[in-house]
Amino acid sequence: MNVTWKALALTGLFPLVLAGCGGGGGGDGGSGATSAAQTGTLNVAMTDAPSCGFDHVYVTVSQVRVNASANAGDNDAGWSTISLATPQKIDLLSLTNGTLADLGQTALPAGQYQQVRLVLASNTGNTLSNSVVPTGGAEQPLATPSATQSGYKIITPFTVQPNTLVDLILDFNACKSIVQKGNGGYQLKPVVTATPTVVSGSISGYVAQAEAGAIVYAEQNGQVVKGTVADSTGKFVLSPLVQSSTQGNYDVVIVENNFASGIVRSVPVVVNADTPVSTSAAPLTLPASPMGSVSGNATPSAQALVRALQVIGGSPYEIAAINANGDTGNYALSLPTGAPFAGTYSNALPISLTAASTVAGLYTIEADAASGAVQSANVNAATNPTGVNFSF
Repeated sequence: MNVTWKALALTGLFPLVLAGCGGGGGGDGGSGATSAAQTGTLNVAMTDAPSCGFDHVYVTVSQVRVNASANAGDNDAGWSTISLATPQKIDLLSLTNGTLADLGQTALPAGQYQQVRLVLASNTGNTLSNSVVPTGGAEQPLATPSATQSGYKIITPFTVQPNTLVDLILDFNACKSIVQKGNGGYQLKPVVTATPTVVSGSISGYVAQAEAGAIVYAEQNGQVVKGTVADSTGKFVLSPLVQSSTQGNYDVVIVENNFASGIVRSVPVVVNADTPVSTSAAPLTLPASPMGSVSGNATPSAQALVRALQVIGGSPYEIAAINANGDTGNYALSLPTGAPFAGTYSNALPISLTAASTVAGLYTIEADAASGAVQSANVNAATNPTGVNFSF
């Protein structure tokens, strides 16, 4: 199925919180919107962060619904719907470095909106609308609970002004959205942000040719805000990102197998502008590093996301993350054991990266349960520790 691609001029964003699926309690759905006499237009597109362990992640979008009430249930008033004439099967992993899949647009009464629902087509018989292809493996069904009925529920405020176009970007984090089950199957537990493009910019740069394919994150306080993959030339683009005056500066984190991780701290983002951290002539270059592994178990009922953090000068940086198996709770992470190389942003390129004064291979492994509980343990990945377990 063909996907319509659209390069949008991104001018800003606000992060969303992904809530549970299904209907909420009965708001009237109309509060916050003005009369239909004054209308604007909402255009919705989709992008993605990198995925770990998969060659392809396919979802098929059939509808996008919006409502002025954060509490509106499935059958409450006030819903506006973008219905795709032909549902679009989109490979999320093709949407990197600012590439967007356009999902369509609709006229809306001017006013503020609070809720977005992403509705997916269902897998039927041998037709896989939603599926994954594990690295080197065969295509397998991706279970999407609630997504084909009420849709995935996303809560965020955004405003539609009269006689204006609002671009809303739905950003999947495929790596953190897929949970493997004990029977070998896969389920979608979406981690999505939605971004009205109002006051945003971008960060770009190059890694060395040997590190093409590296995963590059924009992070704040050890939390991934945006991710992408360096292309075959080593180029990467992190977009859209909220301007620094609203959200604060970003840390750029580079992760590639068999190389030490790289960190450029305190990178500013300016509205309607791009901030380069390196050039093709002077790319960010990281030394080779052996790889180690960390494995263990998180209580299955906790539905935990397990993150590996490197700490430099008291500040954490996420290097890898994976959902523990949804049935068994088992997890395994592959991590570089060399000391990370870090530097601080300067507009006078190139930025110098030097080995951090931290123990090589030292990580904080953090398990974040669906309940909100957090546990952590310090390990040395060079010793390939097993049995790093968490019980909530």
